[in-house]
Amino acid sequence: MKILLHKNFKKQYKKLRIGEKRKFKERRDIFLENPLHPLLNNHTLHGEYAGFRSININGDIRVLYEPIGKSTAHFIIIGTHHELFGS
Repeated sequence: MKILLHKNFKKQYKKLRIGEKRKFKERRDIFLENPLHPLLNNHTLHGEYAGFRSININGDIRVLYEPIGKSTAHFIIIGTHHELFGS
């Protein structure tokens, strides 16, 4: 699996706390090995984000990504559930 980073993702990632960045790296490594690992709660999105998928980083932080084929993921944005979905 290959990961591409969108400019919005990079911008939001810089704002994360050190512990959140560390947790992201742990989950990213899991994602690279097995994108459907149960810890990630990888699932499709609907409505405004139809065509995207979401993975859990910690209790509240999510990464939204767009699958590109079977071997690439384009990480679009990272943020809290509230920041991304408003509820």
